[in-house]
Amino acid sequence: MNIQHNHITLRALEPSDIEMLYKWENNTESWHVSNLHAPISKHNLLRYIEASHCDIWESKELRLIIENENQRAVGTIELFDFDPYHSRAGIGIMIYESSERRKGLALSTLETIALYARDELGIAQLYANILSTNIASLKLFEKASYKITGTKTNWIRTPIGWEDEYLLQKQLK
Repeated sequence: MNIQHNHITLRALEPSDIEMLYKWENNTESWHVSNLHAPISKHNLLRYIEASHCDIWESKELRLIIENENQRAVGTIELFDFDPYHSRAGIGIMIYESSERRKGLALSTLETIALYARDELGIAQLYANILSTNIASLKLFEKASYKITGTKTNWIRTPIGWEDEYLLQKQLK
C-alpha cells in the first residue's frame, strides 16, 4: 500500500527495511519518546514486519514508512490502539535523521494520515501522547490542529525525573 500526498509517500513495511528499523528502534536517544527500555532484536522486528500483513481491523495498529520526495525512507508513522467502535486511534510519528527535520515532512505526514484515517478507515478522531518537555512535537501537533485536552501528571519516568505527558486530540469528522 502506498499513500501519496504533497511531497511524501507512506508505504508498508518491507523485509528489506530490517536494518534501517533495527538502527532506528535501538537508538537509545529516542527511547524516552517511544517509551522503550530495552533493545529490540532483528528477529522480533522481522516477526513484526511479517505480521504487518494483517490489516488495522485485525491488529488494531498500522505502521508505515515515511519516504521523502526522493523515495528515501526518513521515518515512521503509526496508528495504534485502533478502536472501531469509538472510531479513534492513537498516533505516533518519528523522523529519524535530524537533517530531515524541520522541512515540513512531519506536518505533511500528519495531514496525509489524517485524511487516510478519516476517508478510508472511518476514524473520527486521533490522539497523541506527548511529553510536556517535547516542545518540537507539541508545536508540530498543534500546527496540525491537535488540541491539548489533558495532562497526565508525573506520568513518565525519565533519567532526570518524572515528566508530565499531554493528551492531544484532533477531530476528523
